[in-house]
Amino acid sequence: MLVEIYLIAVVVALACSLPGVFLVLRGSTMLSDAITHTVLLGIVLAFFVVNDLNSPFLIVGATLVGVLTVWLIETLQHTKLLSNDSAIGIVFPLFFSIAIILITRYAGNVHLDADSVLMGELAFAPFRRMTLFGMDFGPKVLWSMLIILIINVLFITFFYKELKITTFDPGLAAALGFSPVFLHYALMTLVSLTAVGAYDSVGSILVVGFMVGPALTGYLLTHRLKRMILITLITAVFNSLVGVKAAFVLDTSIAGMIAVVTGITCLLAFLFSPSKGSIQAIRNRWKQRKNLKKQAASSHIKS
Repeated sequence: MLVEIYLIAVVVALACSLPGVFLVLRGSTMLSDAITHTVLLGIVLAFFVVNDLNSPFLIVGATLVGVLTVWLIETLQHTKLLSNDSAIGIVFPLFFSIAIILITRYAGNVHLDADSVLMGELAFAPFRRMTLFGMDFGPKVLWSMLIILIINVLFITFFYKELKITTFDPGLAAALGFSPVFLHYALMTLVSLTAVGAYDSVGSILVVGFMVGPALTGYLLTHRLKRMILITLITAVFNSLVGVKAAFVLDTSIAGMIAVVTGITCLLAFLFSPSKGSIQAIRNRWKQRKNLKKQAASSHIKS
């Protein structure tokens, strides 16, 4: 079972970190936070319709609500009456609080409680097995996240150039015939889909760290997109393996410990990055002051 926990943690981290790369580059990390919480409303509403926690319609409902969240936030923002942060602050708590109220009021007798969707529990994931024709094929969440990971890989592979152009220069992308709006909503759909798949293992709160942390580490360590994606994936695997090991040693939450390791690696990159690190920035400022003093002294001597 320990091996399965490691596998689930790695697959979840990889699946979350891939769309996280473009969320970080587009400055949409807060939007991803809103999506990962509001999709809970789609899960709850879909469950009330189908009355089955294993139904694929839960994923469909959650994804639709995630896209609706993005549309509402951007609609409010385009009115020029609210900033992006203010729009998120209105839509995100509204949808999320409705979902929590519905869960606590009407879903008390099923395995759909507020704690499980908020915090998740990776240690329990291997107990939910996938069986076909009497054969055990492993944890359900492992297969579902593998499928989501493949979808994310295929999307980024096929639309790599389009994503790159629309991320760094939307105006040029529109002039070349690409649709920045389509790719934006497609990316947000993937974020919603990934968040739903990760609910069982890490919960809605920590999934944001899984999406943003490794991608931010990659962003701090390089200026090239392909290299950033590679560093992001390596960091996601490292955080998962170290986090699971540390969680068992310290007897604490696995997802929480992975998030702690993610924060530490991100902080180390922030401090010690050769090009963008805080320490390097301090050194550059010190060198600039030193050079300015030398220039001022030499000009004073010449005069």
